[in-house]
Amino acid sequence: MSEVKKSELDVLRHTASHVLAQAVKRLYSDKVKLAIGPSIENGFYYDFDTDTPFTQEDLAALEKEMKKIVKENLKVERFELPREEALKLMQEKDEPYKIELINDLPEDAVISFYRQGEFVDLCAGPHVGYTSKVKAFKLLSSTGAYWRGNEKNKMLCRVYGTAFATKEELEAYLTQLEEAKKRDHNKLGRELELFTTSDLIGQGLPILLPKGARVIQLLQRFVEDEEQKRGWLLTKTPFMAKSDLYKVSGHWDHYKEGMFVLGDEEKDKEVFALRPMTCPFQYQAYLNRGRSYRDLPLRYNETSTLFRNEDSGEMHGLIRVRQFTISEGHLMCTPAQLEDEFKNCLELAIYMLKTLGLYEDVSYRFSMWDPNNREKYIGTEEQWDEAQSAMRRILDHLQIPYAEGIGEAAFYGPKLDIQIRNVHGKEDTLITIQIDQMLAEKFGMEYTDADGTKKHPYIIHRTSIGCYERTLALLIEKYAGAFPTWLAPVQVKVIPISENQHAYAEKITQQLKDAGIRVEDDLRNEKMGYKIREAQLQKIPYMLVVGEKEMADQLVSVRARKEENGGVMSLDDFLSKILLEVAQKTIN
Repeated sequence: MSEVKKSELDVLRHTASHVLAQAVKRLYSDKVKLAIGPSIENGFYYDFDTDTPFTQEDLAALEKEMKKIVKENLKVERFELPREEALKLMQEKDEPYKIELINDLPEDAVISFYRQGEFVDLCAGPHVGYTSKVKAFKLLSSTGAYWRGNEKNKMLCRVYGTAFATKEELEAYLTQLEEAKKRDHNKLGRELELFTTSDLIGQGLPILLPKGARVIQLLQRFVEDEEQKRGWLLTKTPFMAKSDLYKVSGHWDHYKEGMFVLGDEEKDKEVFALRPMTCPFQYQAYLNRGRSYRDLPLRYNETSTLFRNEDSGEMHGLIRVRQFTISEGHLMCTPAQLEDEFKNCLELAIYMLKTLGLYEDVSYRFSMWDPNNREKYIGTEEQWDEAQSAMRRILDHLQIPYAEGIGEAAFYGPKLDIQIRNVHGKEDTLITIQIDQMLAEKFGMEYTDADGTKKHPYIIHRTSIGCYERTLALLIEKYAGAFPTWLAPVQVKVIPISENQHAYAEKITQQLKDAGIRVEDDLRNEKMGYKIREAQLQKIPYMLVVGEKEMADQLVSVRARKEENGGVMSLDDFLSKILLEVAQKTIN
């Protein structure tokens, strides 16, 4: 970034969105109505109501017109109007979305506009002084977006763009975007045949193909084995439950819109819903018998398949889906055990992140409640203060560098969200650890303390690796599909130079399989160079090439995916090398 501060860059990008809107009105006049056009983290967008969405050719024409507007060096001037005059102006210009925005403003709001040449737009600003300041910009894409983000409203056409202070910064960013496109899991995951989707099945319901399913299986085995070492007890609970369960937990009142409900409460005796999380199910395991303080901490884990009715506009590849599997766990403990157990949960998450090579990519968010939005949460203000104070004390004591997220808490308690960005810069939660002192009371979960009194345990909700599908997506992007050897769906490709070595290649393949290596041989009647290139495109870690000399000496010629030649060695030596790499979970 140059000397231009972020706030100044936001102003520049906001002005660029107005230049875009002016270009649209010049080229399409009354055929297009204006909605909104803010600056965003990496650029800007503007939403338009148009009968025909803009194509790439349209974007090129709009960009050309924007350059003309910039060259005209139009002065950007702010002015204010009383509400009636503001409404009249937008009525004259036939801009219904602007009229709606004005009507929604508070009675005492200052209503401001910005003019540049013949173009006027309702806007709070600020903007740069002249259009000539908007020199380095690029229109990136055109997509659909519901007015005000509500799927019940009309679908508008959203044009995304970016702008920078200098052409050098713009070019660097566009280069970064091209690299991101190459690593985009939605593209690369399909090319490598890790997953696919089907319109007949539905949006947000991906199909893991054999290679992708193998990576998920490896991750699940790794996670469950590590959790078992750390004292977690595996449960297996139903995928659905009666509405009664969710009414006790509060999900029915606070999360029903995000659930898949089976049945109609007005018609059916029993209404069921697919589970959006596992906590109320695992609480029933706790309630299976009476509990003493000697039973605590009690740690339940589960590889849970969950279902959430995500909005269609929110779903993306494997990162946000409607059915997913998560490394979920719930831990019941005494107040005195809370900090140590929270620390253990965090240490488990960090161990997973480091093993996968994602640790340096994450940030931490202390997600708190919003006391001004009481209907979103259960519990009293005192309970929230107690839970949040406990979490803050733990995070500060553990020296976790967190940002605060007001309104990001779960409806039943605060949480530590471990955040990560995909290749396009979009931030999502990968792992979460939550403190909950409310649901134990709702479900009547108690333990007998040392003094004989009945008490409610604290509950820690946690994931150790988060959603497996999302983790797979991030790993595809992190490694551009070239997974570490221990996670690669195919670890070795055996390539004979000619048909004479087919039997030797098959023998090597079987020996590798017997040693637990995921291996394939390529016996096709193709040139060796073609086979090697194809194995490299498939991101296979190792290729073992065998010709007459290798067969005669009972050796293999090793090629790593990033090396031309790894040398000639015995199969035993190669096995020792790769098995050590797998055992140590080496990140190549």
